[in-house]
Amino acid sequence: MKKRSHTCLLATTMASILLLMMVLYGSISSHQHQESTPFRHDYQLLGRPLFKLDISWPKYPELFRGAVFAVAVNHYGEVVYVAQRGDAVPKVLVFTTSGDFLMAWNTSTLEMPHGIFVADPESSNPTIWITDVGNGPYGHCVKQYSPSGNLLQVLGTPGTAGSRLSPLQFDQPAEVFVHGSGEIYLVDGDGGANNRLIKLSKDLEVLWVHGERGPGLAQFYIPHSVTVDGYQRVWVADRGNKRIQVFDAVTGDWLATWGSCFPEDAPYSVRLTPDKKYMVVVQLNVNRVSLLEAPPVGVVGQCKVVGMIRLPDDVKPHLVDVDQKTGALYVAEIGAGQAQKYVPIHQDGGAFY
Repeated sequence: MKKRSHTCLLATTMASILLLMMVLYGSISSHQHQESTPFRHDYQLLGRPLFKLDISWPKYPELFRGAVFAVAVNHYGEVVYVAQRGDAVPKVLVFTTSGDFLMAWNTSTLEMPHGIFVADPESSNPTIWITDVGNGPYGHCVKQYSPSGNLLQVLGTPGTAGSRLSPLQFDQPAEVFVHGSGEIYLVDGDGGANNRLIKLSKDLEVLWVHGERGPGLAQFYIPHSVTVDGYQRVWVADRGNKRIQVFDAVTGDWLATWGSCFPEDAPYSVRLTPDKKYMVVVQLNVNRVSLLEAPPVGVVGQCKVVGMIRLPDDVKPHLVDVDQKTGALYVAEIGAGQAQKYVPIHQDGGAFY
């Protein structure tokens, strides 16, 4: 009887030691994994859960070696362009939408990329438009590139900041949006003297301009991002005034202002989901990606936040783009030095987009 009791005691003790070792090892492994990827798994979904992080994209995040400012998606070619800043780093990295690395642009014609956009993605010759806010000999311009990084044309005078007198003389242009018609929308003035929204024809003729600094209607203070919906409305993230302004894309007439959704921090980026039901808005200082209800045709109304992705402190999301085929979000994060991908969460048997 005593021998059996000793055997049971020994077995129990060994099992307890083994369990303790497993707990300790699991805790250490989990801690080490979190330390090696401090930003990648830490986020919260608030409100309606519409997106989740794709932790597999990109497959080689160590390729990000600068401050990541912008991202653009060619949904037809399934290619993602990421713009970054820094000394001795490639200014544009190219990935597939599944996360494979394709190439880095070896170009000396970019100083400080700010915004990036893929024009005419479904054609055989898509082009990449980049705004450059640098103060050197290549800055204060809007540039068009081939998908491999060859410079095709430059809008503005390289190295010369604008004075608000010429529509095509820029001062730290923030972002460009090229419509399927070929018409171009520019927000000019990421902290520079200009505070303008400009519409150009596909032949680069100025169609209309709003160009006065201030808090009034159709005035701007650091217009930072621009997009166009399916109802011929232009949406501008008026960063310094903590609001979004809406304009008629044809006439340029002011339509509405959204400000009630941004009491804490300004909108930095505006994009629409493929079904045009949700507006994706990035807020850098509060580390947040918000999903707003996009209004139907004929009505703008008041803004309403329906969902939110809350990121860790100091991630600093700057600009966002949306895959117009899959609905995935790609967020450029200055503080984290990376771009991340969020995919739609399926609801009621299907995706929301």
